Amino acid sequence: MTIRPARASDPSEVDALYDICLRTGADGQDATGRFEDPRLLGEVYLGAYLALEPSLAFVVTSEDDRPLGYVLGVPDTTSFEERLDSEWWPALRERYPLDGVSPDSPDAGLVRQIHAPHRTEAPWLADYPAHLHVDLLPEAQGGGNGRRLLEELFDALRDHGIPGVHLGVSDTNTSAIGFYRHLGFEPLPAGSTVLGLTLD
Repeated sequence: MTIRPARASDPSEVDALYDICLRTGADGQDATGRFEDPRLLGEVYLGAYLALEPSLAFVVTSEDDRPLGYVLGVPDTTSFEERLDSEWWPALRERYPLDGVSPDSPDAGLVRQIHAPHRTEAPWLADYPAHLHVDLLPEAQGGGNGRRLLEELFDALRDHGIPGVHLGVSDTNTSAIGFYRHLGFEPLPAGSTVLGLTLD
């Protein structure tokens, strides 16, 4: 398998990455069929990274260059969230009005995030300003592919002079937590499971 930069301007590759986002969207398990709009999960957790920080998006591919997983990152979480407010969320708010989905559906939770997005405010943010998302299909898991993807991103963040990176992970995703801890991530004081890694 090969690690390469994501082709963020290629619609077919973007579609493939949205599909991976959905197929890993339930604590790493397949969320296909869970959402009325299968692209909604990707609109919240993937699309903005490809659009706003394409140089920090990498994929692992099969021998025929089919994406099997990705890592996405941003060097500065605060400035990225500000850009989301001006460059990403407004169009999605028009496309996904609050009253446009059933209030008890999984879609509704994502639509609420679009209209009232989380802002990262924590004392540790100065030391861990970057953040990332990583998802791999089962066929790409194991064999060091996750580590190789993350190291590609870490090197790119180091080139930006970034001192540290953080990520959020579900409390119930114990395999992912174990994987990140093995890479050197440590828990950060936060209301949910947030892990940080020093890059320098």
